[in-house]
Formats: sequence, C-alpha cells, structure tokens
Amino acid sequence: MRTIVTARHCEISDELRAKAETIMEKFVKLASRPLSAEVIFDADHGEKVVELKLSLPRGQVKVAKAEAVSFRSALDRAADKIRRQLDKEERRSTHRSTVE
Repeated sequence: MRTIVTARHCEISDELRAKAETIMEKFVKLASRPLSAEVIFDADHGEKVVELKLSLPRGQVKVAKAEAVSFRSALDRAADKIRRQLDKEERRSTHRSTVE
C-alpha cells in the first residue's frame, strides 16, 4: 500500500516527507488490513497543520489532526493521536474475543 503525502498552501522538505511516510508505514503494520494512508500538510493563517488519515475495512477511518508552530511537531502530535486510536481499537478487539 502506498502513502499519499499532500502539501496544501505550503512546501515541505524531502526529509519531512520521508518522515511522514515512515510514520504511516508503522501504522499500516499496526492496523489490520489497511486500505489507504494519507498525510496532509497545510499552512493555515500562520499555523502549521498536519492531518493523518488511515482507511480501514468496513468503512472505518482513523483521522488525527494537529496544529503546532512547526510541521515536525504537528506531525508528531498527530502521530500520537492516531497511535492512541489504533491502540484503543486493538484493546477493544482483543477484549471482544476473550469475552465471546
């Protein structure tokens, strides 16, 4: 699966693009059967915004959005948010399998 990296109203370095792809590759390995992954960098009125989207089967979409002074810190914050969502989903699925 390929990760789509988009820069809106701004330009990002190749290093930052590579870091975003690496982060999403880790999430793809954590998620069960991911369909697509997308990273959106946006400069909105001076704020740097990063949005991560991970599409999963059955219409599930994990989305994390973070704002910060720099794209790097916004990317890290968004990554933490989506990691929590995936961990929560994993706990929920393991809990269901032990209860049934």
